[in-house]
Amino acid sequence: MDILLTHGYFLYEDPQERKVMKPYPPLGILYISSYLKSKGFDVEVLDTTFKTRKDVTDYLAKTRPDLVGIYCNLMTKPNVLEMIQVCKRLGCTVILGGPDPPHYAKEYLTWGADVVVIGEGEMTLEELIPRLQNGSRDLADIKGIVYKGDDGTVHKTPERPFVTDLDALPFPDRDAIDLQKYINIWREHHNMGSVSLICARGCPYTCTWCSHSVYGFSHRRRSPQNVAEEVDLIVQAYQPDMLWYADDVFSIHHRWLFEYADELQQRNIRLPFECISREDRLNESVVQKLAEMGCDRLWIGSESGSQSVLDAMQRRTNVERVQEMTRLLQKYGIQAGMFIMLGYEGETLDDLEATAEHLKKANPDIFLTTVAYPIKGTGYFHEVEDRIRSRKPWEQRTDRDLLVSGRSSKRFYDFANRWLVNEVALHRRLNNGTSDYLKTAKAFINSRIGKLGMTLTKHQREDG
Repeated sequence: MDILLTHGYFLYEDPQERKVMKPYPPLGILYISSYLKSKGFDVEVLDTTFKTRKDVTDYLAKTRPDLVGIYCNLMTKPNVLEMIQVCKRLGCTVILGGPDPPHYAKEYLTWGADVVVIGEGEMTLEELIPRLQNGSRDLADIKGIVYKGDDGTVHKTPERPFVTDLDALPFPDRDAIDLQKYINIWREHHNMGSVSLICARGCPYTCTWCSHSVYGFSHRRRSPQNVAEEVDLIVQAYQPDMLWYADDVFSIHHRWLFEYADELQQRNIRLPFECISREDRLNESVVQKLAEMGCDRLWIGSESGSQSVLDAMQRRTNVERVQEMTRLLQKYGIQAGMFIMLGYEGETLDDLEATAEHLKKANPDIFLTTVAYPIKGTGYFHEVEDRIRSRKPWEQRTDRDLLVSGRSSKRFYDFANRWLVNEVALHRRLNNGTSDYLKTAKAFINSRIGKLGMTLTKHQREDG
């Protein structure tokens, strides 16, 4: 083979995902695989999702590929570091891509990686593979990479322009993996088999906590016809029960959405689907169209119920309109999901109270919470950089482990999350006239424990 493409996600080692069991394949390396194959390269894909670490080590030892390309994100970093070490023991040249390596390129190179790809990987690998196969270390003219020279100096080449015509890219190489296994896992746990796809690359919004390390702040869309053709092929090949549109903002372009809906209708395709959007890219005609297309659930990046916190995040969104759009989605039979972030810089107890009231008013069908953490390369990281601390060396941590000195303690946010989740659940139960008094009592008790814990720990601060 010319290159082995892999990633570092192991489903059965992820305790949270084992509870959820909604895995999706790594679309990024499947796009790279199909592109390189279209250019005549011999490519293998090692999908680690359903494998063990030993499976990966055994496969690498058996095949001993000359070049290994590994996709790496914040969650898979520890596994990827281990895979790099295995590859180097076997004499493989390692190329890294994905959102985490660009901002820690020097560290990854020191750990053993040979090249870090910044941005989209298709055209970069097309140039890089022959050069590495020829044994050349003169890579200065290949755009979009970081590498070590013969003298150990780290070199970063100029940025590579983004792919402008996404329709020119072949569809992801789903035949290279056992996609049916993903669908079967979904059906086993949820009675619905799901397949993922993307209609666009990049997000033009400026939310300060969000990483743009692969696609930048660009936004490039595939044509409605191109996406509909892919969906048609997915339906014929895999007969899924639903789709997951993995776009950052699925309904960002209204004319595109309506044209895409027409394309699906002409092909007599109507599958339930799940997607993400923003309140400012929704209105009644859009929501109605999404419902007609089969949208089952739409996630809104609400983040906070405090307008001042949203403004600090540069979210460019409005609390009241989030509530309005949540109710509108539900009016048309679409479940409304929300992402909520606690602990952003400057957040106060009043802001947390505002978030609880926001969730009570909006009444989403589901909401997920996280505590803000600074991802290197983001505006949030830059804002608090002089206060970022870590108790672990780089190779033993991810950005999730970074502490912001002076912020409320982890213990405080554990209590805050407990209070928030149960306070909203209690409100919902009391207003829905529930007869399950045991669950109502549990929500009440947990809400009060959370509130008491917040009071007792509100003066505790992270000190790094």
